[in-house]
Order: sequence, then structure tokens, then C-alpha cells
Amino acid sequence: MSRSPSFCGVILAAGESLRMGSDKALLSWPPAPSGSGPRGDTLLSATISMLAPFTQMVIMVAGKNAAQLTPIVYAKAAFVVVNKSPERGQFSSLQVGLQEVLNHGRDAAIVALVDRPPARAETLTKLCNAFADAYDNDKWAVVPEFEGRHGHPFVIGREMMTAFLAAPAESTARDVEHSLQARIVYLPVDDRNVVLNVNTPEDYARLSR
Repeated sequence: MSRSPSFCGVILAAGESLRMGSDKALLSWPPAPSGSGPRGDTLLSATISMLAPFTQMVIMVAGKNAAQLTPIVYAKAAFVVVNKSPERGQFSSLQVGLQEVLNHGRDAAIVALVDRPPARAETLTKLCNAFADAYDNDKWAVVPEFEGRHGHPFVIGREMMTAFLAAPAESTARDVEHSLQARIVYLPVDDRNVVLNVNTPEDYARLSR
């Protein structure tokens, strides 16, 4: 029988953006050309806008930057949860966010990174449709793939969330993924944004060009 999951968006935004030199979540999006001044949207608000049409709620995981990011999140009618130990790395933020998803009674999550340009709406539609089909075939996750590279956002069900939460603190998302590859669908998409990272000022400048 086909399944109609209750999706929750999760945005991982607790990093300290050391290589960027400023919080990546607050970068203008789309990038503002040099000398044109800031735009109204940020990577964070644009990521919330990307997820909102496909989810019942969106949760952002913040760290030490919670005070700076919370006003943006609330303005977009999303929710904030704080990773109290962001120094443990991105996997700890993923676990914090997924626990919050389960706390809100949701059975599926779309997980996005705040330092990746938002994927196109067509990509999200394709991922969500594929997840509904995949779950009927005993698959727990759908991960986008562009030119052979795996990316974000990815879609996971309750079983995969439970696996992430049960993993040791020193694990990475990749460790868990590799151990459960038989449960994952890797979906080719025509959207380079799923594999683009914005880690440095040079990365951001290339996007603005």
C-alpha cells in the first residue's frame, strides 16, 4: 500500500564558518554582485523557503550562532533547536535535528545543509516522489546524485532516522550511509546545486559570477 509520509525539514546550521570568516547562513542569496549591496534573502531564509512547500514544518539546528539566526527562522515560521555541543561536528547536529523530528511525531525528514545553494523545486518534487515509491520497496532513504556525486538535501524515513540516532557519537553520516547502502536509493538529478558547497569567500565569489 502506498505511503503518505509526514515530512519535516531539517537544516543543519550550527557550524562556525571558520573558513568563510562570517556565518554562511547569513550570506545573501542569490549572491549579490560586487558593489550592489545586500539582498533581502540569505542562504538560511532561502533554504527554509526551499523546504517549506514540501514539509509540514521546518526545523533549523543552530549552535553558538542561535541568537543571530533565530529572528530569520521565526520570520519564516520555522522552528529552532540548539545543538549544545556543536564542537562535536555536523553529525551531532544531525542527531539533534532528527530527534526533534521524532519528538514532533513526524515520520520522514528532508535534510539540508545551510552552506549549500538551495536545490530547485523540481529536484525536491523528484526526491519526495521517489521516496514514496522507495519506501514501498523497503528502502529508507533517497539521496540525490549529480555526475556521480552524492549530495543534499536527502530524504529519510523513520527507520533511517533511528539508525542515525543509534550510531556512536564519533560516527559520521557517511559511516551510517555506507553500512545501510542496500536501504538507500541514489537518485540522479539534473541540479548541480545538490553537490555545491559554499565554504570559503572564493566559493561564494564564484557563485556570484
